[in-house]
Amino acid sequence: MMVALRGASALLVLFLAAFLPPPQCAQDPAMVHYIYQRFRVLEQGLEKCTQATRAYIQEFQEFSKNISVMLGRCQTYTSEYKSAVGNLALRVERAQREIDYIQYLREADECIESEDKTLAETLLQEAEEEKKIRTLLNASCDNMLMSIKSLKIVKKMMDTHGSWMKDAVYNSPKVYLLIGSRNNTVWEFANIRAFMEDNTKPAPRKQILTLSWQGTGQVIYKGFLFFHNQATSNEIIKYNLQKRTVEDRMLLPGGVGRALVYQHSPSTYIDLAVDEHGLWAIHSGPGTHSHLVLTKIEPGTLGVEHSWDTPCRSQDAEASFLLCGVLYVVYRTGGQGPHRITCVYDPLGTISEEDLPNLFFPKRPRSHSMIHYNPRDKQLYAWNEGNQIIYKLQTKRKLPLK
Repeated sequence: MMVALRGASALLVLFLAAFLPPPQCAQDPAMVHYIYQRFRVLEQGLEKCTQATRAYIQEFQEFSKNISVMLGRCQTYTSEYKSAVGNLALRVERAQREIDYIQYLREADECIESEDKTLAETLLQEAEEEKKIRTLLNASCDNMLMSIKSLKIVKKMMDTHGSWMKDAVYNSPKVYLLIGSRNNTVWEFANIRAFMEDNTKPAPRKQILTLSWQGTGQVIYKGFLFFHNQATSNEIIKYNLQKRTVEDRMLLPGGVGRALVYQHSPSTYIDLAVDEHGLWAIHSGPGTHSHLVLTKIEPGTLGVEHSWDTPCRSQDAEASFLLCGVLYVVYRTGGQGPHRITCVYDPLGTISEEDLPNLFFPKRPRSHSMIHYNPRDKQLYAWNEGNQIIYKLQTKRKLPLK
């Protein structure tokens, strides 16, 4: 700073020298005095400037010192604040972990409570379902099959497939004949004698249905003919034989009608049956691995009351029937027979295969195209290679329900 002032003074002297009078006037005392005074004023100004500059420098140094101290304090405070914030973050994280753990315990308790509740609901539903099934299959019928005692060939025809029957409920002597596995003609005979003897009067009444049936699984129940509609895979028709009209129709749920119900009955996809508990359907279903499905049908509304997947295979099976709510499946293994019942399914669980004796049919050379039980006269009506057969049965009481 001082070097700069000195340089300014030298420049000022040179500037003033440029305006000095010639040498002849330089000796004028007044002029010399004036110049001297001007130099004194300039020196005083420079001195003041130097003092002010020094004061500014000192103030700047003090300011710089104070700023350095304040910056140091700020850095200290920043470190303290940073440490405090880090500690606070750790405490928040610890608190969050504790909250998560408490939430986990609460959810675990809720999950256990939910599982207990679900289990209780499942058990309650199973109990209600079992109660519903027991109500559906009431104890009014408590017979189980013990043997197939004898057979009677009632009639012989040329047709390999067909079905014949009486009304399963009404006390009527009429006999109905349905020839073939695809047809729409029903023959009605006045009684069994008229059915056996072709020349007996009156002649049978012929009725042409408005729809054709498929297979040999037809039944007559309370004056109505129930059959599988040929034009569909899973439609059941309820036909009023007196009015000669279709009374109602239903579709069995699932994949019904896509596979044969029995291996040795190549035209039957749905087999209808009647026993002491009412109307049933035996069929195959999706995901059952060629096992039979048993479905209980309400005949008045054609609603499905319940379905069961049974352990009975369709392979090697030729027919089945129900007696007192129990499914009996007839199998033929190899050659010409024998025909025997090797699978029994009881929805109530009161009968197992171990409880039954060996159930053989009197030897027949061919497969049955149909076997239906009539709960009114406690006999089996069958069709075997054109023979219309009646099998008489021997039964005994079931074990009581626990």
